[in-house]
Amino acid sequence: MTSAPPFAHTLTERNLTRADLERLPAATPVRIADCDLSNSELDKLDLAGWSFERCVLRSASLRGAKLAGSHWLSCRGAGANFTGAELTEARFQSSDFNNASFRHTALSAVVYKACKLTGADFSQAKALGATFEECLFVAALLPGFSFRKSRLQRIDFSQADLTRCDFRDCIFEECSLRDANLAGARFEGADLRGADLGGLRLQDAARFRGATISGAQARQLLAELGLKIA
Repeated sequence: MTSAPPFAHTLTERNLTRADLERLPAATPVRIADCDLSNSELDKLDLAGWSFERCVLRSASLRGAKLAGSHWLSCRGAGANFTGAELTEARFQSSDFNNASFRHTALSAVVYKACKLTGADFSQAKALGATFEECLFVAALLPGFSFRKSRLQRIDFSQADLTRCDFRDCIFEECSLRDANLAGARFEGADLRGADLGGLRLQDAARFRGATISGAQARQLLAELGLKIA
């Protein structure tokens, strides 16, 4: 007896609109591959468990959409709008969502791996248990975001807005915090030995109280703060 396929429907190589998706049976996971949904208005649709593979979603609107458990593989969604979407346990891999909006999203247990998120806006997102690996957050907006107790691997936060972020007990591996805005951020118990701390300002140095840095980093920070080491 053969097992049932994981998706009841598969759509491939099409230009899709909201009407195309609404014609599919409700509450049925669908696989969409190599399709173009650019500029589509998909607000509040129930797409939970759907899989998007190699799709183009430039400037698509998914405000308030139900996307729990969805998968996004090798997608291009620059400027996409996920504001208020339900993304619990969603997985984003090898995708480009530069300048996308994830404001007010539910990101519990979400996974972002090898994604480009330059300029993306995560303001007021709820991200309990989120996982980030090999991602670009250059100039991204992450105010108040909690990374507490996370292992951050190959994350580039250069020039990002990290105001009031919680990095307590985090482990940084091959990461960059260069020129990031760290006002109000917390690092108690964090291991920063794998982070680039270049561009640190005098007012930021105290924010690393209670964190672990290497001797080489300490010398670099002192030099950048204008202190001479005899």
